[in-house]
Amino acid sequence: MSGDRTRKEFERREVLEFVGALGLLSLAAPIRARAASSSKKQYGPGASDTEIKIGNIMPYSGPVSAYAAIGKIEDAYFKMINDQGGVNGRKISFISYDDAYSPPKTFEQARKLVEDDNVLLVFNSLGTPTNSAIHSYMNQKKVPQLFVATGATKWNDPKHFPWTMGWQPSYQAEGRIYAKYILKEKPNGKIAILYQDDDYGKDYVKGLKDGLGSKAGAMVVGEQAYQTTEPVVDSEVVRLQATEADVFFNVATPKFAAQAIVKVSDIGWKPLHILNNVSASIGSVLKPAGFDHAQGIVSAAYMKDPTDAQWKSAPDMVAWNSFMDKHMPGSDKTDANFVYGYSVARTMIQVLQQCGDDLTRENIMAQAAHLTNYEPGLLLPGIAINTSPIDFAPIEQLQLMKFEGQSWQLFGDVMSGQLEG
Repeated sequence: MSGDRTRKEFERREVLEFVGALGLLSLAAPIRARAASSSKKQYGPGASDTEIKIGNIMPYSGPVSAYAAIGKIEDAYFKMINDQGGVNGRKISFISYDDAYSPPKTFEQARKLVEDDNVLLVFNSLGTPTNSAIHSYMNQKKVPQLFVATGATKWNDPKHFPWTMGWQPSYQAEGRIYAKYILKEKPNGKIAILYQDDDYGKDYVKGLKDGLGSKAGAMVVGEQAYQTTEPVVDSEVVRLQATEADVFFNVATPKFAAQAIVKVSDIGWKPLHILNNVSASIGSVLKPAGFDHAQGIVSAAYMKDPTDAQWKSAPDMVAWNSFMDKHMPGSDKTDANFVYGYSVARTMIQVLQQCGDDLTRENIMAQAAHLTNYEPGLLLPGIAINTSPIDFAPIEQLQLMKFEGQSWQLFGDVMSGQLEG
């Protein structure tokens, strides 16, 4: 009993610290906000009786422009919501800027959104190095940096950064899941790693090594980092093959991931090829690389693949297909970025609906921290969104999959990336 009491007291203290950081008056704020009809309207910057200004920063150009699909579908989804009457009668003004995946440009665009456009929040801006560039700024300004499009572990730190929250599973957790798989399939394997030389790539590498535990030193025989300014990663792949590794961990963004897939095949290297989730899109990575080069690649997923026939008649997939046909005609439905953008946009709408007539920045974060078993659609069975004032990691599970033919085949159980013990 005393242990339970201590744990509860600790959790309560953490919650109170979170609330104090946001300047909320009481823990009743999330409940009070839902009772919009009986509460006084409260507005922060960018919100009014008729409008909600949402800022966004995407790499519409540059080395990771494949992710531009996310910003495009979010814009289309919010326009659909506006056509249906908006959120609680308010239309969304979605202001999305290009940063070309350049951190200095990201900072410039964030300042423009916050100080010139006066947005209520910045939503789903993409990239680990780019979001890192504005992390402190957003928290100093007390502007929600909500559902960032990156799985860096640092976004789940409500005590020190109460205005920043992720959405997708953390890269370290995903890396630990791959470690579990490697230890089972190739317990004496030799691992070569290609990774992007920034916080994004290093997070994956750390997760893998943590998951390997004491065997990491012996099993990891080669690491090659690349810069996004490089045109190709062919030489890095060749150097990794020279280590005679029989496991290749491909930690790259779409353009470079596709290059690595092709090069591994062209040089006749046949390792167990593990590809990080952020580049597992059939439309933007595997199809450009060539399906013949991608056979047998292993990755992990937390969302449904629109090319997987088993989801064809699932209500959420039917709704997504209908949306795509009507609001994004001609778009490549094999691009998983469209699935991601659709679901995270739906999560944003859920938060706004919970806010009711209290559209302050404080209440945006309070509502985002009170999502319980929320299903935005298109998540794999057994996976749902859960947050709390002391847990800013909405999605924490994945399932392994292997590429066969022209689609991913799921296998095994839904897994957590928690460290053993």
